[in-house]
Amino acid sequence: MAGRDKEMLLWSRRESWCQDCQCRWEEGRGECRPGLDLKPSLSPAFILMIILALIRISRGQAEGHPSMAQLSGIRNLFGVCVYSFMCQHSLPSLITPISKKKHVNKLVLLDYILILAFYSLLSFTAIYCFRNDTLMDMYTLNFTNCKIINVAFIRYFLGLFPVFTISTNFPIIAVTLRNNWKTLFHREGGTYPWVVDRIVFPAITLIPPVLVAFCTHDLESLVGITGAYAGNGIQYLIPAFLAYCSRKDTQLVFGSGTVNKHLSPFRHTFWIVFVLIWGFSCFVFVTANIVLSESKL
Repeated sequence: MAGRDKEMLLWSRRESWCQDCQCRWEEGRGECRPGLDLKPSLSPAFILMIILALIRISRGQAEGHPSMAQLSGIRNLFGVCVYSFMCQHSLPSLITPISKKKHVNKLVLLDYILILAFYSLLSFTAIYCFRNDTLMDMYTLNFTNCKIINVAFIRYFLGLFPVFTISTNFPIIAVTLRNNWKTLFHREGGTYPWVVDRIVFPAITLIPPVLVAFCTHDLESLVGITGAYAGNGIQYLIPAFLAYCSRKDTQLVFGSGTVNKHLSPFRHTFWIVFVLIWGFSCFVFVTANIVLSESKL
């Protein structure tokens, strides 16, 4: 299981972004408006890769012989696993239309089971279909070879699939980040100068990702680093503190005797502490992986 299968988590991130675009909060109006629906173009790409890999395996052309375990991959796996939280981005669009939340916990559980089954199928077909040393970080590029599929349209479609998703998501994410910068440095009753509003904020939003794109092509390390540091705060730290503070605030507003019919099975404070410890462990493991890899130990 260790090895290239961890890059498949990157695809969960991209698809969840596209699903999340279906329902976005429009700034200043407080309403949900339809976004860009990419599911018709995303599903065929995933299904095609699974089918092509299964066909190659069924014909006896499989080259992958994964080992039972590879302990050297555990350090980076901690950082990469953080990207699994992107699956949660589709939950608001799934839960919001439900008027009666009686069975919402079962629905969420079913949603996560389907996500796990789908990406497990994608990962296992990949690691058994391709050799570990030939499996590319960007999984779709493995299908651009004429030996895999001789239909030119499918090869180009799968090869350009990351371009379609990123080019659609990046403007949305960039605008969101720019607005967050504005809110972070907002002065009460003041306005930003034209240079700051139109030049500085867009620049600090666009320049870092462009520099990273030009400086590295190592997606495995990039995913591990961003997952362990930025993703660590997004998935573990912020939700843990948000849950703890919101529960305290709820008790102050509604009283300690109020019963919530939709209480989470993980409502005990132990789980908040566990999440914080797990987040710290991810931070330590990925930092150790970076240090040991650079020192060639």
